Amino acid sequence: MEVGHEQGRAQGNGGSDAAAGKPRTSPCNSLKMFLVALSFAYFAKALSGSYMKSTITQLERRFDIPSYLIGVIDGSFEVGNLLVIAFVSYFGAKLHRPKIIAVGCVLMSIGTFIIALPHFIIGRYQYETSVRWVVNSTLNPSPCPVGSPADLAQDGKLSQVPATACEGDSNLSMWIYVLLGNVLRGIGETPVQPLGISYIDDFASEENAALYIGCVQTISVIGPVFGYLLGSLCAKIYVDIGFVKMETITITPSDARWVGAWWLGYLIAGVITLLSAIPFWFLPRSLHIPGAQGSEKCTPEQTSFIKDPHSGKHKYPADQNTTFIEMAKDFIPSLRTLLGNPVYLIYLCVSIIQLNSLIGMVTYKPKYIEQHFKQSASKANFLMGVINIPAVALGMFSGGLLMKRLKLNIMGAARFAFGTSLIGYILSLFFFAMSCENAKVAGVTLPYISLDSVSYDKHSVFAACNSDCFCSASDWDPVCGENGITYVSPCLAGCASSSGSGKNTVFSSCSCVGVAGNFTASTGQCPEKDDCDRMFPYFLALSVITSFIISLGGTPGYMFLIRCIQPQLKSLALGFHAMATRTLAGIPAPIYFGAIIDTTCLKWGQKRCGGLGACRIYNTTAYRVAYLGLTLSLRSISFIICIPGFILLSRQLRKEERNAVHGALANGGTELEELRKEEFVVSNSDQSQQTADNGTDRETRL
Repeated sequence: MEVGHEQGRAQGNGGSDAAAGKPRTSPCNSLKMFLVALSFAYFAKALSGSYMKSTITQLERRFDIPSYLIGVIDGSFEVGNLLVIAFVSYFGAKLHRPKIIAVGCVLMSIGTFIIALPHFIIGRYQYETSVRWVVNSTLNPSPCPVGSPADLAQDGKLSQVPATACEGDSNLSMWIYVLLGNVLRGIGETPVQPLGISYIDDFASEENAALYIGCVQTISVIGPVFGYLLGSLCAKIYVDIGFVKMETITITPSDARWVGAWWLGYLIAGVITLLSAIPFWFLPRSLHIPGAQGSEKCTPEQTSFIKDPHSGKHKYPADQNTTFIEMAKDFIPSLRTLLGNPVYLIYLCVSIIQLNSLIGMVTYKPKYIEQHFKQSASKANFLMGVINIPAVALGMFSGGLLMKRLKLNIMGAARFAFGTSLIGYILSLFFFAMSCENAKVAGVTLPYISLDSVSYDKHSVFAACNSDCFCSASDWDPVCGENGITYVSPCLAGCASSSGSGKNTVFSSCSCVGVAGNFTASTGQCPEKDDCDRMFPYFLALSVITSFIISLGGTPGYMFLIRCIQPQLKSLALGFHAMATRTLAGIPAPIYFGAIIDTTCLKWGQKRCGGLGACRIYNTTAYRVAYLGLTLSLRSISFIICIPGFILLSRQLRKEERNAVHGALANGGTELEELRKEEFVVSNSDQSQQTADNGTDRETRL
């Protein structure tokens, strides 16, 4: 009975093991299913990440925050990633990797939904306007209320703020939810790349692993295209679509007060990310690999770092029963050896500086297009998705193809990457010449007394022509006068009456527009885009060319990183490089780029409860110099650091060549000695054989 019970239990265990260890589909099909699922996850995370960058100006205006706070929100993704990357990379390889990736996708989805949450909490968006939607135009209030100068504070703001304006505001700023949601997105994104790539590398054949990983990386480049296109679509839609009557909205998408349906894109991205998690729940922990195939496909480095789940012998040293102290003892010398490599250290510094330049430039490029070339957020995002991102993808692919065709060694890869970066740098200098004149805004970019030339001296929005009106200097409700000059508000334009309603409102008897006092003004800023419209296509063409050329060096630069260190330190070198660039480039770059851009603001918006809001108009000349100057200055520093790097690299290569020659000579001498010994042994054996033969002959004769 006991024997039968044991047999039955063994059969039961065998059945359960078979059910758990052998999936219903073949290992090849399971791997392809994992490849499709991982590609979709890469697409989802790339889409949501690029959509975040496309909503920068929308978030600024909706939450009335400056650019540097947007930089803090953008960098919070890297913070979340760094919080758990070490734990996920180490412990994730020991657990069920597909399910951990699924958990990560769910966390990303939850974080994306949290980002959209403030829209449903803070109520409707209210912008500054004196235009009202009324059917009977005779009920329009006068844009120029009569008041006493004593009712104004010294800075030109209204002395009293209505208490009702702040009743619906929470003490906690709503952008905190966006920050926390982005941190959660960073935490959820962490396991996707290291665990996904390692899973493919473990269970794919050596010839297919590179192809599969290349497919995943290609899909990840397509994600940002759709992310920016989604940003373009949502930027066209008003933020409170479905909750307000659109005919009552008196601003257009090109207005500095316009806020698109930023929340809608996050809901879409969240759903896509949540769907990407589903396949991973049904994938096996490991795939069956025949022993011969498993042993043949592993390279020496993989043998040291990758564990075969079906092998009785552990390949990964950390999986053995070792203490944390023993692992630390092995880790610290390896890290010291890695950082003691001067070529790697210089490459790390160059990468950090260039990524600071790249991340800052990409983060605020749509905003630069909006502010400098007077384009809408929708059009800026559309152009980023359709023109810039494909150029980058094509450049990266072409760089890898050229490296293969030219058969570049480590020095050739370094020179290629440096050359493409230098050519892109030189071409980027022409962006300084592509300037647009600032908008002519009375009291901001030009004084009331002289409306001919733009100047950036500090001007007053108050003048004799609007002294009879009770106006606030903090409002931003621009109108375009018949003289082609934009005024901050109808009140500051001295307009006494208005007719029409909504976007068709016309202000009349504007004393600041003309001397006679019978000139009119219309809603919105004056269109001053003739020069910019001619310059903008050249800017786009040069942007595409520079993006393509700089991206050509991306793949050779990455291969240089892999080849410049000892093979046994490759994994540590890649991990440390990723951590250093995220910490020193991904987090700080958006913050200080945003802070510097904030210094070029000419007119800040005003929060309902007091305090500065989002910037309404920038000094375009200062913006261009600050944005482009900071980007190119960082790259200039990186080029200077490259010079000692090339010197050290050439010395290291010459040293390795000498060592190789000496080693070859030493091996040759050893082989010559062994050959001589063999010849000596052979000759002795021949002599002894001859002696034996002679003795035999003598015996025969006798």
